[in-house]
Amino acid sequence: MKLERWSLGGSLCVLLLEAMLAGCGQAEQLGASPAIPVASATVVHASLRLTEDLPGRVAAMRIAEIRPQVSGIVMRRLFEQGTEVRAGQPLFQINPAPFKADRDTAAAALQRAEAALARAKVQTARLQPLVEADAISRQVYDDAVSQRDQGVADVAQASATLARRQLDLKFATVEAPISGRIDQALMTEGALVASSDSQPMARIQQIDQVYVDVRQPAASLESLRNILSTQQQGGGGGLPVEVLRDDDTPYGVKGRVLFSGVNVDSGTGDVLLRVLVDNPKRQLLPGMYVRARIPRANYASTLLVPQQAVVRVAGKPQVWVIDATSHARPRPVELGELSGRHYRIQSGLTSGQKIVVEGMERLNDGALVAANDGKSPGAPLAAPTH
Repeated sequence: MKLERWSLGGSLCVLLLEAMLAGCGQAEQLGASPAIPVASATVVHASLRLTEDLPGRVAAMRIAEIRPQVSGIVMRRLFEQGTEVRAGQPLFQINPAPFKADRDTAAAALQRAEAALARAKVQTARLQPLVEADAISRQVYDDAVSQRDQGVADVAQASATLARRQLDLKFATVEAPISGRIDQALMTEGALVASSDSQPMARIQQIDQVYVDVRQPAASLESLRNILSTQQQGGGGGLPVEVLRDDDTPYGVKGRVLFSGVNVDSGTGDVLLRVLVDNPKRQLLPGMYVRARIPRANYASTLLVPQQAVVRVAGKPQVWVIDATSHARPRPVELGELSGRHYRIQSGLTSGQKIVVEGMERLNDGALVAANDGKSPGAPLAAPTH
C-alpha cells in the first residue's frame, strides 16, 4: 500500500515538473519579437519623361480657293477630282476667244501709236535746222516737239493696254496657285464665272504637312516653355510631339511644337497650341480629331517610388525605410508628379535606400522586418500624366 502511494506521488511530481518547463518555454517564445515579413525595393536614380495626351483637330497647312480673274464661260475641267495637283497646273479653261480679240485690237493700237511716233520724230528732226536758221517760227517747231512727246505717251499707253489684254488671255486658263490635293469641282462646263463670284471654282489643300491644333490649360505653359528652352539649348529641332489614334496607337509621323497662342479663352482658361506634323502618306486629313502626346517634363536622373509605398499620416506623405539592422523607420518625403503608378521624389530619400512597398500596415517605428526584395522602383519610365 505504501509503495503504491509513493508511485502515485512520484508521478504527480514528474507531471508538475514537465508543466513548469513547458510554461518556461512558452514564456521565452512570447518574450521574443518575431520579424514582420514585408516586400521591399531599393530606390535608384532613373530617367523620367512626362507627357500629356490632348485632343486636337487636324488643319491643312495651306488652303487655296480657286477663283477666276476674268469673266467668261467655262469650257473644260482639266483635272481629276480628289487628286494631287502641282503649282501652275491648268485646272479650268475659260473661253479664250474674246480675250484673243481684245489682245489683237490692243496690238493694232500699239502699231498705230508707234507709226505716229515715228512720223512725229521725223517731222521734229526736219524742223530743227529750219528753226535754228529762222526759216520757220519757233511756234511751229514747238508744236512738232509736242506731237513727238505725245506720240511717246501714246506708245506707252498702247503697250500697257496690250500687256493687260495678254494677261487676261493668260487668266483664261485657271492655274493652281499651290501644290496639294484638290477637292471636287464646284463649277461645271458651261457655267458663267466672274471675278466677283462669292463661290470658288474648287479648293486645294496642302497636306504633305498639316497642323494639329490642341488646347491646353494656361497653367501648363510654364512647364512647356521650360522643356522647350532645354530642347533648344541642346540643339534640338523643336519639341517632339507624337500623334495618336483613338486606340492609342501612333500614326508613325513626326511632329513638333511651333508656338502657343497669346490669348487665353475666358470661358475655359485654355490656350491654343499649334503642332506641325509631317504627313507624307496623307494619313491625317483636315478636320480629323486626333490626340497629341505633348511633353511636359524630362528628368535625366530622378528618384521614383511605387505609389503603394507612400502612406499619408495627418495628410503628410511618408515612406517606410529599412535601415541596415532590418528595422523599419517612417521617413517624410516631398512628392513630385505621379506617373505610371510611381511618384517622383523631390526630397526625403537617397539612392540606394531600401523601402517597404507591401506590409507597412503592420509596422510601427523601429519594428524588425524580414524584407523580401522585389523589383527596383526606379525603372526608367515614359508615361503620360493625367
